[in-house]
Amino acid sequence: MNAHNRETSAGPYKPAIRGTGLHQAPCACRKSCVRKLPIMVTVFALAMYISFLPSALPAQTAIPEWCRALPRPEYKTLRRVPVSDLWFEVYEPARGVFAIYEPHQAEEVISYLIVGETRALLFDTGMGMSDIKKITAELTKLPIVVLNSHTHDDHVGDNWEFDTIYAMDTDFTRKNAQGSREDAQAEVTPDQICGTLPKGFDPHAYVTRSWKITNYTHDGDHFDLGGRTLEVIATPGHTPDAISLIDRANGLLFTGDTYYPAPIWLFRPETDLDAYAASIRRLATLTPQIKLVLGAHNIPVASPEVLIRLVAAFDAVRAGKVMPTADSPGKVLYKIGDISFLMRAPQGK
Repeated sequence: MNAHNRETSAGPYKPAIRGTGLHQAPCACRKSCVRKLPIMVTVFALAMYISFLPSALPAQTAIPEWCRALPRPEYKTLRRVPVSDLWFEVYEPARGVFAIYEPHQAEEVISYLIVGETRALLFDTGMGMSDIKKITAELTKLPIVVLNSHTHDDHVGDNWEFDTIYAMDTDFTRKNAQGSREDAQAEVTPDQICGTLPKGFDPHAYVTRSWKITNYTHDGDHFDLGGRTLEVIATPGHTPDAISLIDRANGLLFTGDTYYPAPIWLFRPETDLDAYAASIRRLATLTPQIKLVLGAHNIPVASPEVLIRLVAAFDAVRAGKVMPTADSPGKVLYKIGDISFLMRAPQGK
């Protein structure tokens, strides 16, 4: 998905602080060597060294605003599960549910491994910048099926690593399964990365790899994981293939990008506002059955009452009761209390 800060919503949001120590040793060495050279050689050496700085300095000195908000305080209330790869942080917001969080990239995407007695379901596979399959293998030895909340690039990055992938039967899904370089490259510009990229990762070669749809799923389908059943709820709007998952027995609702606690993206060409309005109304009717809402970005826990506020906020926006503020070109931000929407600017704005 073409990256944009889900925290500040202030234009393309991409970080990159690769560690200020990266150039310190070479710099010290050059200083000690340069003193022994003739003046013209010294000037030439310094000029050559400085010529390399423009591309390196932003990565070292520019700390993106979204990155300053980390770590998010809500994570202190969750049990953290240790894993071997520092690109990921894993938390357990509910029994048998692992939130696999990627805090070093501006999407702050969260994938969910939901574990039953006989198999597990991975709801999204993240950015694909590091190996989420390795992480899931550390969390469970059960067979895993993959199901995506939708197929924007930040949710399907490691789909290619898995054998069994369920997908919604839409042209949008099939197109995205072919992979993308353009969308992926937008995720690794300097303001998109916070901290150190995974060892061995080459941002210039980064692509969303193609993946194979092995089965189609539809609204109302059930996934029996053994002692735990997940039901698919079609929630188109953000994308044509957007879905949520409900674990009725445990009162859990996984909302993907239909709801998360940051500006919700409703500006892309594939977004359908009428469909979104119907989808969030459908989710709001489930509030009495829900104990926890688990979105796909920033923070993995929210109160069920947020679904009621979500509907009221979106209704107010569409009724013209909320004044927008300008955002990046062609986009405006509507904010109502703790709910906000990033949308296409009205015609003529």
